[in-house]
Amino acid sequence: MSDVSAGQPLPRAKAPGLAGVPRQQWISWLALAFLTTGSVASLRSAPTMAVYGLACVFLYVVPGIVFLLPTALVSAELASGWSGGVYRWVSEGVGKGWGLLAVWCQFAMTIFYYPTLLAYVASTLAYVINPDLATSGVWTGMIIVIVYWAGVFVSAKGMKEVAKLASSGLVIGTLIPGALLVIMGVVYLLQGNASAAPMTGDALIPAWTGIASLVLIVNNFLSYSGMEMNAVHVGELRNPAKEFPKAMFLAMGLVLLIFILPALAISWVVPADTLSLTAGVMQAFSEFFGHFGVAFLVPIVAIALVCASVGGMLGWLAGPSKGLLLIGKRYGYLPPFFQKVNKQGIQVNILVVQGALTTVIGLMYAFIPDVSSVYWILSVMTTQVYLVVYLLMFVAAVRLRRSQPDHPRGYKVPALGLMCAVGFLASIAAFAIGFIPPSQFGDGDAGTYALIIITGIVLIGLLPALLLIWLRRPSWQAEPEPAEVAS
Repeated sequence: MSDVSAGQPLPRAKAPGLAGVPRQQWISWLALAFLTTGSVASLRSAPTMAVYGLACVFLYVVPGIVFLLPTALVSAELASGWSGGVYRWVSEGVGKGWGLLAVWCQFAMTIFYYPTLLAYVASTLAYVINPDLATSGVWTGMIIVIVYWAGVFVSAKGMKEVAKLASSGLVIGTLIPGALLVIMGVVYLLQGNASAAPMTGDALIPAWTGIASLVLIVNNFLSYSGMEMNAVHVGELRNPAKEFPKAMFLAMGLVLLIFILPALAISWVVPADTLSLTAGVMQAFSEFFGHFGVAFLVPIVAIALVCASVGGMLGWLAGPSKGLLLIGKRYGYLPPFFQKVNKQGIQVNILVVQGALTTVIGLMYAFIPDVSSVYWILSVMTTQVYLVVYLLMFVAAVRLRRSQPDHPRGYKVPALGLMCAVGFLASIAAFAIGFIPPSQFGDGDAGTYALIIITGIVLIGLLPALLLIWLRRPSWQAEPEPAEVAS
């Protein structure tokens, strides 16, 4: 997922052919591929797909083709022609009001994202203290509140070490634990142990029990989000037209491996009917370590996973909220109260208000018995709000290609119209399916489930953006609009 603000103009090299613009140091397409992999891939979503066993391959590959690839390539063209992120892209292509909606949705989705990320942290941390706590709503809610506010305190200090902690998460909490999980799983099967999930050819396609059986695919769209973040580096490649697609295809392959193989390993040892969506990774490690007689390693792996997740959260705290701050100052969308920063330049008022909402949402875990159900509902809300950003991005890309065909671009997507159509329709389909409860939720009321999702999207994702547009005041504009965006 992206940790770069939607509205923050990023310093980057211009596209080839722009005279008089100094070129930054080149980066290799291989480095960009690894950077993208690190920003997108994680183990947190593995349990969600592990419940499908071998079918998780299908459920990861399909969104990868129809969503991950279009998102990466389209955002590359936009980033290579217009600095400033999604606000600039949507504002130029569709209109400034829509640009504000895109920025707000990118920020608002973090309100749902933090509780789900920290619920995973709570369940993982439970294996250091007492595994039974992983299913406790009170424990989960308490950890969400404590860790979030600790993160705000650290971020308010403006510590540069935060970025280092976030970037090291790929190795500490993803690559090493993921590889260990897969290796143990393969050895486990080679020893003759039976897989908890069927591994036959007919299990590759999810069993059709109605449309609800495919609802979990929605979570994969959120798993793949963030490709637009690294598109800003397209101008730093020596040959963007050739190297960027290579970087994206390699990143896509690595991301798929990181997502699919650990999910399969989990399905080999933890039956689907006992798998927790928040603690599934640690359930698998606990089973494998117990089987191989190294149970003492469980807390060590748990701490590594927690450190990586907390590092990622710290990176997110400074990103979308900073973008919202800059847009609010330049265009008068935010009241002066939300524009205030501390001595380190951190937007503490925004973080505090966001924290109040995160606290309320986090407390849901304490009052709703099924932790996995809360986790899933918040994950869907996060996905739905973020999909609005991508829908607007695909529309803006098509309109900009038509309205500004001669605008310099460092990279141009082949068959842009087709690519945007595929991405747009896939996003619409995911958005629609998100209102249907998954088959794993049993016989719950579908109407109530859909109402909860709609309420969350409207109250946090859409209504505040509309209010900011309606209440916008010229006196709130604290700094002039950049000339490149003011047109």
